[in-house]
Amino acid sequence: MKIKKELWFGFSLMALILATTAIFMPWTNMSNGHLGLLMLSLVVVAIMLGFPTAFTLMGMGVFFAWLAYRSGNPELAVRQTLDLMVQRAYSVMSNDVLISIPLFVFMGYLVERANLIAKLFRALELALARLPGALAVATLVTCAIFATATGIVGAVVTLMGLLAFPAMLKSGYDVRLGAGAITAGGCLGILIPPSVMLIVYGATAGVSVVQLYAGAFFPGVMLAGLYIMYVIIVAKLKPHLAPPLPMEERHIDLPPAMETLRDKVSHRVLPGLIGGLKGSRNLGVPSGEILKQGFIAALPAIAFVLFMAFTWHLATKPVVTDASAGLQEMGLELSNDSAEESGGIAEPPADGDGVQEPSDEDALSEPPSGDVKEAPVAEQPVAVAPSASAAEPPAPVASPVDAERKTTPTWFWVLFGIGTATAVGFYAIFTFVRLEVFKMLLGSFFPLAIMILSVLGSIVFGLATPTEAAAIGALGGFILAAAYKQLNLRVVKESVFLTAKTSAMVCWLFVGSSIFSAAFALLGGQDLVEKWVLSMDLTPMQFMLLAQFIIFILGWPLEWTEIIVIFMPIFIPLLAHFNIDPLFFGLLVALNLQTAFLSPPVAMAAFYLKGVSPPHVTLNQIFAGMMPFMAIQVFALALLYIFPGIGLWLPKVLYG
Repeated sequence: MKIKKELWFGFSLMALILATTAIFMPWTNMSNGHLGLLMLSLVVVAIMLGFPTAFTLMGMGVFFAWLAYRSGNPELAVRQTLDLMVQRAYSVMSNDVLISIPLFVFMGYLVERANLIAKLFRALELALARLPGALAVATLVTCAIFATATGIVGAVVTLMGLLAFPAMLKSGYDVRLGAGAITAGGCLGILIPPSVMLIVYGATAGVSVVQLYAGAFFPGVMLAGLYIMYVIIVAKLKPHLAPPLPMEERHIDLPPAMETLRDKVSHRVLPGLIGGLKGSRNLGVPSGEILKQGFIAALPAIAFVLFMAFTWHLATKPVVTDASAGLQEMGLELSNDSAEESGGIAEPPADGDGVQEPSDEDALSEPPSGDVKEAPVAEQPVAVAPSASAAEPPAPVASPVDAERKTTPTWFWVLFGIGTATAVGFYAIFTFVRLEVFKMLLGSFFPLAIMILSVLGSIVFGLATPTEAAAIGALGGFILAAAYKQLNLRVVKESVFLTAKTSAMVCWLFVGSSIFSAAFALLGGQDLVEKWVLSMDLTPMQFMLLAQFIIFILGWPLEWTEIIVIFMPIFIPLLAHFNIDPLFFGLLVALNLQTAFLSPPVAMAAFYLKGVSPPHVTLNQIFAGMMPFMAIQVFALALLYIFPGIGLWLPKVLYG
C-alpha cells in the first residue's frame, strides 16, 4: 500500500522526536525535570497520532502528577492527584472570561446561517469588478469581514469554498491562487477580533482580553491588506492567473423606474434623479420613488458630514481644568502672615526649641469651678483667605458648556478638503448601476458592519466586558437571522448544538491544559527549561526570535489550540526576565499562529477546502497555493516586531 507524502512527513517527524528524546534523555540518572520533558515529547507524539488533545493532556498530566507526588509521599499520591484534578477543573470553570466563547461562537453560527455572506460576496464581486484579481480580492475582503463576525476558521473556509472557489475556477483562475486566497482569508479569524484564540491566550497568560482585541485590530487589517496587495500584483503581472470578470457576470438588472431615468435623462444618479422630478419633464416616475432613491444615494454624503462633524467636535473640544486644582494652589500660596491676620492656624514661634513638655505649673488641670463661658465669636478661627485681597471673589471655574473651544487644527481642513474632493469625484461617477451595487452592499455589508462595530466598539471603548459584548453579538445574530427570514427552529437547533460542541472542546482543552501545566511544574520541567534558556545568555531580541521560530515550527504538526494551552505556560514565565510585554508577545503569537492552519501536514484549512472542492483539485495544489501566503505572514510578523506601534498604539491611546 502506497503511503501519502503527508503521512510520511508526520511519521518522520514523530520518529525524530522520539529519537531525540531517546538519545538525549539521561535514562540512568533521571530527575523529575527530565520526566517533565519526557511527558512533553510524549504528548506531542500522541496528538500527532490522532488522540484527542484534551484527554491526552489530561491523561498524561494525571499520570505524571501521580509520579511527582509519589516521589514525595507515596501514601498520599493518589489523593493529592485527585485533589489536583478537582481544583484545576474548578478554577477553569470559574473563569468568567470563558463565558464569552460560547456566545461568540453562537453569534458566528447564526450569522453563517443568515445567508448574508453570499449576498456580501456578490456585492463585493460587482463593486471590485474593475480591480485586477477582483474575485480573489472580493474573497479576501469577504473573509476578513466574516472573520470578525465568526472567528471560526472551518466555517469561513468551507462557506467561501462553496461560494467563491467555483466562481474563480469558472472564470479561469489558477487553482493555487484561488485556493491560497480562500485558505489564507479564512484563517484571519484567528487574529481579527472577536477571536476565540485571543480569549484563550488572555486566559492562559493573564492578559486583558480587551487590550488584546484593541492591539490585534491593526495587525489583522495589515495582514489582510498585504494579502490583497499580493493578489493585485500577481493579477497585474500575470493576468492569465486571474482573468478579469466576464462582462456577462457584471450585468445588473435595474428597476424599471431607474432604467427609465437612465435611458431618458442621464446614466449618472444625481442628474438623472433631478431631471426626473415632476414638472416640465414628467417621465411617469413617481416622486416618492425618486426621493427614496435620492435619499439612498445621499447616504455616503450624510455619513461623511456626520463623520467630519464628530471629528471637529473631538479636535476642538475645550480643555476643562479641575476646580480642585485651583483650591490646592491657593492653599499652597498661603503665607504665615496672612494666616495670623485672619486668625487661622499659624506656625509656632521660631525662638523656641520646638514642641516641649509642659511644666508642672502648666500641666493639665481641672477647669475652674466658675461658669463656663463661651469664647467670643471674634476669636474663632475664620476661613483661610488666599491673600490680602480677600474681599475679591474667586474666579469661576469654566464649565464644559462655558469654556471656549480650541482653534480648528490645520489637519482637519486638509482632511475635510480631501474628503470633499473624494465625495465630488464619487458622485461624478456614481451611475445607476453603481447605485444598485451600493444598495446590495447596504443590504449585506452594513447590517453586519453595525453588529461588528457594536460588539467590538463596546469592548474596546470600555462600555462592556467581552462577555457582555458577546451577549450583544449573540442577540445581533438572532436579529440578523430573523431580518433575513432565516431564523427557524432548525437553524437555532443546529447553532446551539455546534456551539455546545465547540465550547465543550475548548473547556476540556483548558481543563487538560491546566492539569498538564500543573504536572509539568510539579516535576520541575518549567525550572529546567528556564535554566536552559537563561544559560544561553540571550538578548531580548534573540529570545523573541527563538520563541517565534519554535512556535512557527510547532505550527506544522500542531493546531493553535495545542500550541496555546501546552507551550504558552512555558514561555510566559520567561517574559519578565527579558522585559517583554505579554500583550505584545501575544500579538506576535496570534500573527504567527496563522501558519498553524496553513502549514502541512496538519493544515486544517486545506482539508476544509478539499472537502468542498471539485474532484480535480488536489491537496498538493491547495498546499502549493498556501505557501506564498505563509511567506506574507512571516513578512507581517517581521513588520510587527520592527514597528511594535502597529499593535500597541491603539491599546496605549485607549487605556494609557
